[in-house]
Amino acid sequence: MAKVKTSYFCQNCGANSAKWLGKCPACGEWNTYVEELIQKEETGLGSWKPSSTKERKAQVPKLLHQVNFEEQPRVVTGDAELNRVLGGGIVPGSLILIGGEPGIGKSTLLLQIALELSQLKVLYVSGEESEQQIKMRADRMAFKSANCYVLAETNTQQIFTQVELLKPDLLIIDSIQTLHSQLVESAAGSVSQVRECTAELMKFAKETGTPVFLIGHITKEGTIAGPKVLEHMVDTVLQFEGDRHLTYRILRTSKNRFGSTHELGIYEMRAEGLRQVANPSEILLTQREEILNGVSIGAMMEGNRPLLIEIQSLVSPATYGTPQRSSTGFDSKRLNMLLAVLEKRGGMRLGQQDVFLNVAGGLKVDDPALDLAVCASLISSYEDTAIPSSLCFAGEVGLGGEIRAVHKVESRISEAEKLGFKSIMVSKYGLKGIDLSKFGINIIPIVKLDDMYKNIFLIK
Repeated sequence: MAKVKTSYFCQNCGANSAKWLGKCPACGEWNTYVEELIQKEETGLGSWKPSSTKERKAQVPKLLHQVNFEEQPRVVTGDAELNRVLGGGIVPGSLILIGGEPGIGKSTLLLQIALELSQLKVLYVSGEESEQQIKMRADRMAFKSANCYVLAETNTQQIFTQVELLKPDLLIIDSIQTLHSQLVESAAGSVSQVRECTAELMKFAKETGTPVFLIGHITKEGTIAGPKVLEHMVDTVLQFEGDRHLTYRILRTSKNRFGSTHELGIYEMRAEGLRQVANPSEILLTQREEILNGVSIGAMMEGNRPLLIEIQSLVSPATYGTPQRSSTGFDSKRLNMLLAVLEKRGGMRLGQQDVFLNVAGGLKVDDPALDLAVCASLISSYEDTAIPSSLCFAGEVGLGGEIRAVHKVESRISEAEKLGFKSIMVSKYGLKGIDLSKFGINIIPIVKLDDMYKNIFLIK
């Protein structure tokens, strides 16, 4: 009987060692090494080896100008939100990883894409659901496709056998943690299995030019499960976010070799699937029957997309000793900085006040252009005076109380005008070289926080 071979792998970075280590020498994390069965001899099973091609020749170095390159058109899906996040569509031969919490809608999103691409032959491989369960979920959607094939399989050898027979134009794997390769004897979902299966799929994608989507589980910390090398191997890493108890979902890019990482897609979860939200500003603005104090509207940018979001704040005297500082969706350290600026430069006594800040819609924002809207919201709650509902803000606040210019101010002004706002308050320094006559909205240029205070709270 052959001796069982084991090795220790770091669950964070994938480094291996012959013995257990308390601290990983590669990534510095503690208590991440786990023991796994390994099989060092290659048996030739499971890996991608097309039978129709001859044995590959050894590669030799080439000068860069000698490399033959032909621009391949991207696969444009019917999902405009996904196209934007990917940088214009699916690149042939790309490996795309989608991570998200359980129940957030990862499988629904990819099944919907598979049904929308009726002009392409799509193979949907599921290791978590049976074919009947996939069919039941597909029947709820309004899309019908004659070219969507489903396969309930977890063995990579069997998957590649069917792939070679079918020759799909797009391959979807749900999920990578359920696959297992016969080259590795450890259990499915282990570090070595995830790394080996991803390597086989990457080799298949690059050699055949077939795009591959992978669904990845996440850990309790919110990171994608498996070794960190998994995210290094793939071309694009997408995060599907949102509260599963709410209807809206956000698709973000944390890595993209073929486009920007600052784009964002918004969906609404319905019984028949995910609906694209073409104008997210409308859902992020609360429809109020009366004007409330402590509410302001800020114009922010997510990549090239302008969004108008609602900032809500509550400032009240502290009754439990130490004042509380709480923010949801906004950086708490930046909130403390803005409170210090208001107290030092604006003369407001906020040291003994409880401050609560919330970004409506469940978004997490980091655009410094929202500073002015946050300050206006805090002053409104402190003064118990409402801000006109037809006014929005776009400006960064410096430590001296000055209003600094922000990028793409024209896009922010256009979005505010499109949504029916009558006025927008921006930095005077950001309007240089801009033709203001082309806008049908009142643009209020300001230099300091005092200007904003005088324009809103001193004019009744």
